[in-house]
Amino acid sequence: MTQTEFLNIVMPFKDKVFRLAKRLLISTEEAEDATQEVLMKLWNNKKKIAEYKNVEAFSMTMTKNFCFDKLKSKQAQNLKIVHSNYESKETALQKQVELNDSVNWVAKIIEDLPEQQRMIIQLRDIEEYDYDEIAKMLDMNNTAVRVNLSRARKTIREKLTNTHNYGIK
Repeated sequence: MTQTEFLNIVMPFKDKVFRLAKRLLISTEEAEDATQEVLMKLWNNKKKIAEYKNVEAFSMTMTKNFCFDKLKSKQAQNLKIVHSNYESKETALQKQVELNDSVNWVAKIIEDLPEQQRMIIQLRDIEEYDYDEIAKMLDMNNTAVRVNLSRARKTIREKLTNTHNYGIK
């Protein structure tokens, strides 16, 4: 496999690998390192890539495993999530502040979810994988993925509603 062929296969999902690593490791620097490691592993095993049905799903599984190993090794202790995906110059300042606050609350709520639900939310709602791909990546059945996603969304909805309505943290 040539370098060009490898780049054509891997580059389309490189950003997804980074976003998953960022969601798990929280730190941008750690996520960049994890992405680089996964890409290096793929490059070193480029002869075997053709054997995989879905290289993207394989790389996401590699990323998940690498990040979990990194977290278990206790190298990333002082990590903090900062999410500000929403930027619009057309909205009023008050509305923008409210939207950013909501995004930050959702990020905090997601951070407090159980690990499996957090992974499923990341893969389904942010990375937009379908249920079959998520089930395969996480070694679960489709029903379990749907149940966990439903529970995670319900938790997020309830906590966000409580926060907005009552100021409960």
